[in-house]
Amino acid sequence: MRATRNGLLALACAMAAFALPAQTVAITGGTVYPVSGPMIKNGTVVIVNGKITAVGANVAVPAGAKKIDATGKWVTPGFVNSSTVLGLVDVGFGADANESSSRGQDDISASFQPWLAFNPLNPLIPAAREGGVTTVAIWPNGNLVGGQGAMLDLFPGSLPEVLLKAPIGMAAEFESLRSAGVGSRGELLGKIEELFAATKQYMANKEAYNAARMRTLPYRKADLDAMVPVVSGVLPMVVSVNSAADIQEALRLSKQLGFKMVLYGASEGWMVAKEIAAAKVPVLTGAMNNIPRDFVELNSRQDNASLLRKAGVTVVIVGNAGGGDEENFNVKNVRFEAGNAVGYGMTWDDALRAVTLAPAEVFGVAGKIGALKAGMEGNVVVWSGDPFEFATQAEHVFVRGVEYMQPSRKDLLTERYKSLPPSYYKP
Repeated sequence: MRATRNGLLALACAMAAFALPAQTVAITGGTVYPVSGPMIKNGTVVIVNGKITAVGANVAVPAGAKKIDATGKWVTPGFVNSSTVLGLVDVGFGADANESSSRGQDDISASFQPWLAFNPLNPLIPAAREGGVTTVAIWPNGNLVGGQGAMLDLFPGSLPEVLLKAPIGMAAEFESLRSAGVGSRGELLGKIEELFAATKQYMANKEAYNAARMRTLPYRKADLDAMVPVVSGVLPMVVSVNSAADIQEALRLSKQLGFKMVLYGASEGWMVAKEIAAAKVPVLTGAMNNIPRDFVELNSRQDNASLLRKAGVTVVIVGNAGGGDEENFNVKNVRFEAGNAVGYGMTWDDALRAVTLAPAEVFGVAGKIGALKAGMEGNVVVWSGDPFEFATQAEHVFVRGVEYMQPSRKDLLTERYKSLPPSYYKP
């Protein structure tokens, strides 16, 4: 056992400097997929001071640059998983290990900002980076209106440093009656209408409300303030919903109340794909689940993402759409969701866009991440091959121009147990 501990100590020391210092980097000779433009054979990507400064086939390598030979490799923007609680949840049980939910008032917690508790040193982050994920959106769980989401880059900096944008949307639950604190779908929709009406009344009489010259509204002032950008059509409401009928009701309500909407889950979205496309509503969904998980998604099918995209819907592929305690451990699996989407009919280019530029556009950070072009953050991944193939590895992962090589918990456990003597396993 002492030898094993020594080996682990040596591994930890060897990888203690898991982040190389910021420098000028030139990734040369690879097949580059900028997403914002056509594929480039034998391309070069130059990163200076954390920003991409040049991308092309005939780019001069700056003097003194650290060169990474990507010959025979694939180079893409860092992947984005737009549906996580990474950095908020260590395990899926126990309040002390979970910062993703708020008690709220009457199942409304619009003012909740879960990113304030984000831990950039969470031990599950290296595993996500190992899978080429450099950016995540984190969202609250529970309640009819659960709170606001944020987009963050995955590196061990302070919250102001890692934060790309917050808020990026307001999370709402249009399906789980229990989370919404109601007994029927009709009551749920009515409760949303009431919340919008109260917010509009608050907006029109804010001075009187603050001076206590009007009747008290049935919601906390902080929640009403948080709802103002949603009611004003500035901040999208990200609505968790799966059945075709409920999707249609959500589309109707969005049009009636005038708010921007993003659908999350949408397992039966293929059945109303034309309506979703006509409303110009993006959809966050996956392609790994092949059986219904509830009665509201009996018509779910694995080519849902492909059919939605073919209908003209903006599709953002996420890992583990629909939730589950295992989600936090499998943030990196978003690339397998994309690979499955390709296997079920989505074009490869659309799938790559769905885990890079599409989420950046939907959530308002397209000027920073999601593509390889001058001026963007240096979030770049060098892959051993097609990133949607199971055996492919992310060989170099840069976040804001810094390469991260921190071992994940899986790596440490593998290193520990593969070298134990046979006697260790004997009773």
